[in-house]
Amino acid sequence: MVTFVDRVTLHLRAGKGGNGCVSVRREKFKPLAGPDGGNGGNGGDVVLVADPQVTTLLSYHHSPHRHAGNGGFGMGDNRSGALGESVELPVPVGTVVKDAAGETLADLVDPGTRFVVAPGGRGGLGNAALATTKRKAPGFALLGTPGWEGDVVLELKTVADVALVGFPSAGKSSLIAAVSAARPKIADYPFTTLHPNLGVVAAGDVRFTIADVPGLIEGASEGRGLGLEFLRHVERCSVLVHVLDCATLEPGRDPISDLEVIRQELAAYPVPDGQLPLLDRPQVVVLNKIDVPEAKDLADLVRPDLEALGLRVFEVSTVAHQGLRELTFALGELVAEHRVATASAETGPRIIIRPKGAEREFEVRVEGGTYGPMYRILGDKPVRWVQQTDFQNDEAVGFLADRLERLGVEDELFRAGATPGATVVIGDEGGVVFDWQPALSSAAELMTAPRGTDPRLYEGGRRTTSERREQYHERMDAKAAARAELEAERIAGATWDEDEDDEA
Repeated sequence: MVTFVDRVTLHLRAGKGGNGCVSVRREKFKPLAGPDGGNGGNGGDVVLVADPQVTTLLSYHHSPHRHAGNGGFGMGDNRSGALGESVELPVPVGTVVKDAAGETLADLVDPGTRFVVAPGGRGGLGNAALATTKRKAPGFALLGTPGWEGDVVLELKTVADVALVGFPSAGKSSLIAAVSAARPKIADYPFTTLHPNLGVVAAGDVRFTIADVPGLIEGASEGRGLGLEFLRHVERCSVLVHVLDCATLEPGRDPISDLEVIRQELAAYPVPDGQLPLLDRPQVVVLNKIDVPEAKDLADLVRPDLEALGLRVFEVSTVAHQGLRELTFALGELVAEHRVATASAETGPRIIIRPKGAEREFEVRVEGGTYGPMYRILGDKPVRWVQQTDFQNDEAVGFLADRLERLGVEDELFRAGATPGATVVIGDEGGVVFDWQPALSSAAELMTAPRGTDPRLYEGGRRTTSERREQYHERMDAKAAARAELEAERIAGATWDEDEDDEA
C-alpha cells in the first residue's frame, strides 16, 4: 500500500459562469418599464493552500479529479445568480505547482500561501447592465464563460534546514530518531527508508528541522536505486550532512570512497535556477557506528583525510548516544548563520509598472488554407467576448461586431490584407469561424429595430441611396405605363360608342 506520494497529476475543472438574464420589467400602466435582467454568478475557483498539517499528496493520488461549482443564472427583477462554490485543496508546505509542459506556476514554501490554480469563469451580464442611453432596452444578455480546465503537476520538495545523505543502511534513520522525536522505520537491510522523514531538533536557542533522505547509490542521478526520486527533497536544505558507515561489511566500501560517490551524485543533480548548487552549501561529515571497535579504529584512521578536505568531522554512535550533542550544536550554528545571511539578503518585492496599452490585447495571424488565406485572431478579450455571445440572437452578434471594431480588430484585418468575405477565426483550435463583413462596423445603437434583431445582418435590409432612386424610378415608370394603358382603353371605348351611334 502506498503511504507516501510526492508527485501527482491533478485533473482540474473550475466552475462555469452563469448566463445573464433577458427580462423587461412590467408594472401597472407601464407594460414596458425597462430592462431588469440580472447578471450571472461567477464560477468557483480551485485553490491550493499550503497546510503545515499535510505531509503527503496521497489523497490526490487516489482522487486526482477535482472540480468547483458552477455559477447560477441571472434572473429578472435585477436578481444576480449565485456564486459557484470554490474548492480549497490543502497541500504540504514546499509543494511546487507545474503545468502539463513542466513550467513552474507557483512554489508554496510558506504556510498559508494560497494559489488559484484554476480560476472560475465569469458570469454573463444581464440586459439591465448592458443598457445605455442609446441602447435603452437590449434584447440580449451575455453568456457565462467556461472555467479553466486542464492538468497540473504537484511536486513535493521537503522544506528542512538540514538534510542527511548517504548510502543505504548508513544509519541516517537511526540518527534522526536519536536527535529528534521522529520515529522512522529502521531495519538492517538496504532501502528501509522509502520516503523522507522530518524531525525537529533543539540545540540551545536554535530550533531547526532535519530530513532523512532515502539512501543514494552510485548512478542515482541517472536513475539507479531510489535516490533520484528523492533528491528533490535536498534542494531546499541549507546544510548537508554526509552520514558515513564505518562498520559496513560490504567489500570495496570505505568512508572515503562512499563520500566521493555521494558528492559526485550531488554534483550531477541540477538544481533550479537561482539556487546554490548542492556542493557549494555547508557540508558536515558524520562517521557513524563508532560503538563498534573496528568502526572506531577506522574513524580515527580516515578523520585526518576528511579534515584535509576542509570538512568538519564528527564521530557519533546513535546506539550509545555518543557525539550527538556536539553534532546538533554545530548544525544549529550553521543553520543560524544561514538564516542571518538569508534575512539580510532579502529585499522587498519589486514593483513593475507597465504603461497602459504597452501590451497588445490581440494579434492577427495569417494562416494558409486550401481555399485561400485564413486570419486567426488571438487574445484574451476577443476569445472571451466570443464565449459570451449567444449566436442565436442577432442583436448579440451585432454587439460582438461593435466590440471587435472598437478594439481595433477591423483595422488590423485590413492591414493584414483581409478582404470582405475572408475566413476569420477567433481563438485557437475549435475557435469560431466567420465570413468577415466589414460593413458590420456601424453602430447598432443608432438603428431602430425589434429587440433581439440587428438589421445589419440581413442582406438588403438597409438600401443604399442609388437603390432607393432606382426603385423609385421603376415605380414611377410602372405608374406612367399603367396610366397610359388606361388612357388607351378609354379612347378605344369612346371610339366604339361613336361607331354604334352612326349605325343606328
